[in-house]
Amino acid sequence: MTAVGELPPLPAIVTGFVRHGRSGRVRHAFRHRVYQWLVDLDDVPRLPWYLRPLARFDRRDHVDVRRYLADNGIQYDGRVVMLANARVLGHVFDPLTVYWCLDSPYVVAEVHNTYGERHLYLLRPDADGNAHTTKDFRVSPFYEVTGSYHLTFALDQEHVRVQVTLSQKGSAVFGASFDGVPRPATRRAVLGVAVRMPLMTQRVSALIRMHGVWLWLRRAG
Repeated sequence: MTAVGELPPLPAIVTGFVRHGRSGRVRHAFRHRVYQWLVDLDDVPRLPWYLRPLARFDRRDHVDVRRYLADNGIQYDGRVVMLANARVLGHVFDPLTVYWCLDSPYVVAEVHNTYGERHLYLLRPDADGNAHTTKDFRVSPFYEVTGSYHLTFALDQEHVRVQVTLSQKGSAVFGASFDGVPRPATRRAVLGVAVRMPLMTQRVSALIRMHGVWLWLRRAG
C-alpha cells in the first residue's frame, strides 16, 4: 500500500519551501517560500464567491486519475488525495502535481512544462516512499530526455514532502523538493496566504522563466 500516515483535515493549505539545485559546469540553487493545496479529488473545495478569485479548481487543470489508471489496466475506485496549486485570478501552473491513491500501491506524478504540455508517471513507492522511473518527458531545455528519476513522497498530519532527483550518466545532476506543513483551509487561512504570498501561481510561472533566463545567459545547456 502507498506509504501514507494519518491524513490532515482536508482541504488543507500546505505552506513550506520549494528548493532546486543543479550541479555540473553551471551550478545554480534557490529556495522560495510557497504554498499548495492538499485536497480530496471527490470533495474539491468550492470557496465562497468572494474568495474564488484567490483559489479555484478546474477539472481541466488536472488529469482524471482513475481513467488514467484504467487505461493502464488498473481498476481503482478508492480515495485520491491531490497536492497541487489552485487557480489565482484565473491563472494556474503546476510544475508537479502529485496524486496519492490511498489503499493502493500507486502514486501518480503529473509533470507540466512551460510549453503547455503534460506527462504522467505511474509510480509504486516502497514502504519508505521511494520510487524510481526513467525520464521520458522534456521539462527543461537544459536537460536531455535521458536518465532516471528518484522520487520520495511523504504525507501525514504534520508534514508533506516531495523530493525529485534526476540522474544522468551515473551522476545526480538536478534535485528539487517541496517541504510543507498542512493546515485546514479555513476562510481565514485562504486570506492569510493570499496576503502573505500574493499571486502565487503567477509568481511560480515568473520565477521559472527568470531562473531559465539566468541559466541561458550562462550557457547552461
